[in-house]
Amino acid sequence: MAVEKIILGIDPGTTIMGFGLIKVVGKKMEFIQMNELLLQKYKDPYTKLKLIFERTIELIDTYHPDEIAIEAPFFGKNVQSMLKLGRAQGVAMAAGLSRQIPITEYLPKKIKMAITGNGNASKEQVAKMLQSVLSLKSLPKNLDSTDGLAAAVCHFYNEGRVEVGKSYSGWDAFVKQNEKRVKK
Repeated sequence: MAVEKIILGIDPGTTIMGFGLIKVVGKKMEFIQMNELLLQKYKDPYTKLKLIFERTIELIDTYHPDEIAIEAPFFGKNVQSMLKLGRAQGVAMAAGLSRQIPITEYLPKKIKMAITGNGNASKEQVAKMLQSVLSLKSLPKNLDSTDGLAAAVCHFYNEGRVEVGKSYSGWDAFVKQNEKRVKK
């Protein structure tokens, strides 16, 4: 009998957090859901982080993912934007780690490369490829949800490879893998 597992992909953000879920049965993947958490109407950054944590916990408790794939913040010119993205990512990761779910982080270029074969692909190209591969009837207006779905599909494509990204199975694993940085 084929092994079945669920992968939750997250595109963290403090304006919109996109997410997507796929079910993997053997070597085939099936689309479950994609959506987004809209945070524009909230002014307080701490409220946004609380909502990201709560929504991630809700997704975990509803769909019981076996693994989480999350997009890493990319380095841009605006340091404040990167800090906000890092906080959003950290809160989503903390939610997964609190439920003992292994997390793997992927750079945006790695996700785009896995989905389209081009690390510089546009959001639209990634969305169209996902639509084709997963037989999606339509695409959402905002492509943050397809970015979250792309993280999950990227994780599926990279399964079994030796080097897939930074991966943590829990707080203990995170500390163990980062203790050289901590002991200074």
